[in-house]
Amino acid sequence: MPITQFLEHNAEKWPNDVALVELNPDIKVPRLTTWKEYELIQPLHEVASRQEITWAVFNEKANRVANMLIARGIVKGDKVAILLMNCLDWLPIYFGILKTGAIAVPLNFRYSADEIEYCVKLAEADVLIFGPEFIGRVEEIAENISRRRLLLYDGPGCPSFAEDFVAQTANYSSAAPDVKVTDEDYGAIYFSSGTTGFPKAILHTHAGIMHAAIMEQKHHGQQKEDCFLCIPPLYHTGAKMHWFGSLVSGSKAVLLRGTTPETILKAVSDEQCTVVWLLVPWAQDILDELDNGSIRKEDYKLDQWRLMHIGAQPVPPSMIKHWMDYFPNHQYDTNYGLSESLGPGCVHLGVENIHKVGAIGKPGYKWECKIVDEHRQTVARGEVGELAVKGPGVMVCYYNNPEATKEVMDDEKWLYTGDMAIEDEDGFIFLVDRKKDVIISGGENLYPVQIEDFLHTFEPINDVAVIGLPDKRLGEIATAIIQLKDGYTCTEEEVNDFCRKLPRYKRPRKIIFAEVPRNPTGKIEKPKLREQYGAAFLVASENEVNK
Repeated sequence: MPITQFLEHNAEKWPNDVALVELNPDIKVPRLTTWKEYELIQPLHEVASRQEITWAVFNEKANRVANMLIARGIVKGDKVAILLMNCLDWLPIYFGILKTGAIAVPLNFRYSADEIEYCVKLAEADVLIFGPEFIGRVEEIAENISRRRLLLYDGPGCPSFAEDFVAQTANYSSAAPDVKVTDEDYGAIYFSSGTTGFPKAILHTHAGIMHAAIMEQKHHGQQKEDCFLCIPPLYHTGAKMHWFGSLVSGSKAVLLRGTTPETILKAVSDEQCTVVWLLVPWAQDILDELDNGSIRKEDYKLDQWRLMHIGAQPVPPSMIKHWMDYFPNHQYDTNYGLSESLGPGCVHLGVENIHKVGAIGKPGYKWECKIVDEHRQTVARGEVGELAVKGPGVMVCYYNNPEATKEVMDDEKWLYTGDMAIEDEDGFIFLVDRKKDVIISGGENLYPVQIEDFLHTFEPINDVAVIGLPDKRLGEIATAIIQLKDGYTCTEEEVNDFCRKLPRYKRPRKIIFAEVPRNPTGKIEKPKLREQYGAAFLVASENEVNK
């Protein structure tokens, strides 16, 4: 059955129970001159606010979205892109799209105008729904993308190049549309980038989405009385798939737009959250402030908090050991996954296996794993090879890209992840290194070629290589090894000033002036650089940081 049936069930059984809360904490947000300064999570207001919707209202909103889209010509198989910050409208819009039989296409809110245009065209989106934070970027490309596409604006002060989403939706029926959606129908397109930085459109079925929901509840045991704190962006498969546990159980979830230790603990305390998904930097920040006395555990109501889980990057065992010093009764889990596997959970540690922190775990619910050599033959236990996964959440394909699909998926639907791993004597899988050049910094995927191409435009630079180096808080940081042109001088400060043109999360955190080694064919010898600067077997070293 499609996942929309969970929403309809909850609306019927618990119509007046709170489904979603949006928290905008009282954070003094610095005046930003450009969206490029955005953090991973961006507070919406300088004044604190709290909003909520019930399951009945959630479902009614989704139905109105669906009926409006159908009235505007959207039919089964069309694509509707979502470009919004985390807000109370995000999930009702997503479910409204699914109710039409159309394909939901979530977009990263930190995409540049060019990236938005590229993804909208790649996915062949028929509609783009965007929020006020994106007016400038969408306006840049409106003329290029508006042909045969409907641009809908969700927010106050509708720009002239778009139509008012709220006004369009308000007068449509709150009854469910008469559209039959099956498990085999396509449900969503998510985006992932390769090492070149060009996004690939990843196509998934309703069956895969449904399995992600059931798997999340199986892994973490959400019940009606639970409350899930969701901080990461909803366009990310991880945030949404972890929230699916709340959907399956009919429990409350809180969307928090803030990542400081104070805002996180206050939200847990005020909303009585029981399940919290953190990224490594946020967990480390909480520990640091508890250690230095900036915050005190006893100032918050935290006894109900039962589960803390982490994903998106390797987790240092030392950090979890330290976490248990403060929160000895917490269950803990870590999850591994890719957008190609519908996000986290194809491998997970399991709440009963905290003694194995450092491992990504064992195959998740109804998933299979194997570790293979360069010929895709299974290696012996204890040997390093590439991790491959197979299960109900594996993608259909890279949309309109059969060549790329064939590179990572075989005829038996094994997905080859590009991550190098090893299996221990107990069957637990540990990541060792990455086959791909992607850098995962604070849960963000950075693509070295994008950063290298940008730095090549700086006049003093002759050659550049970007690699990841281990970092206690972020897991790894983007490091630029820069070779200057003969006769030129340049300082780290000058490079950093030049990099302000990049979104903040893409900027190198460390600059090294040195020769960039290349092999006889001209390819940068990144393995040599990683070994030279202490990043050989990077993922393994991340797992060992301060162990």
